Amino acid sequence: MIVPRVPVLDPAARTALTETGAVVLTGLPNSPNSLPVAAALLFGTALRELFPHRTRRSVDGGVVGLHADSFDVVVDVGGKSVRRRHPDEDHVLVLLASQAPYGGQSFVLDAHEFTDSLDAELKDFLRGTDVDLYGRWAQTRGLPAAPRVGRHVEFTRTGRRITRRTDGVAALHRDPATEHITEMLARFDTEVERVQRTLPRIRLDEGELLVLDNYRCWHGRDAHTGARTVHIQTVRTDDA
Repeated sequence: MIVPRVPVLDPAARTALTETGAVVLTGLPNSPNSLPVAAALLFGTALRELFPHRTRRSVDGGVVGLHADSFDVVVDVGGKSVRRRHPDEDHVLVLLASQAPYGGQSFVLDAHEFTDSLDAELKDFLRGTDVDLYGRWAQTRGLPAAPRVGRHVEFTRTGRRITRRTDGVAALHRDPATEHITEMLARFDTEVERVQRTLPRIRLDEGELLVLDNYRCWHGRDAHTGARTVHIQTVRTDDA
């Protein structure tokens, strides 16, 4: 998909995000502080929850495949449960802080359109089968051990569609259909890898922000040489 570039103060930025599911914002300082500023400018009073920003620095990094930025992380801070990530984060903001010397281009996919194009068996699986969204990561220190049951394609109470993509998905423990689910997940991975190769690449300039409707769009990046740094923040809005 073609992702428009729009100045952050342009009133058309929110419209472009709504229409395409993704937008590149320009005109803010190259700083992690620009993440909440951009979120406030885009969503205004509809902004409900900001999750802690995180910095990702990679050196000679491999391909990061198509995914949606959602996770389920609750931590204990002084005896109080604090949510640091939410499985239904509905937007993600990625600021390119420093570009790699070579590679590292981003790519974005309209996941609703893609999954609707799959064969009937895969579509039925994605819409009708419960899986553990983070099961492959269970028992890893700091990551969910309790199953998070959901489907790849779901709808919110208000009718907004969510199309999920995570490399942590697994069949539910002792699901009698585990063999079939594992086969369908492998087929799904093959289709995602196929379409990923065909997507237009986006070379962000340092300080630019890629903003995505996390319910609709998946994103990733190519391999790169040298160091590359991004700042990431996920949010929830009234539409979540």
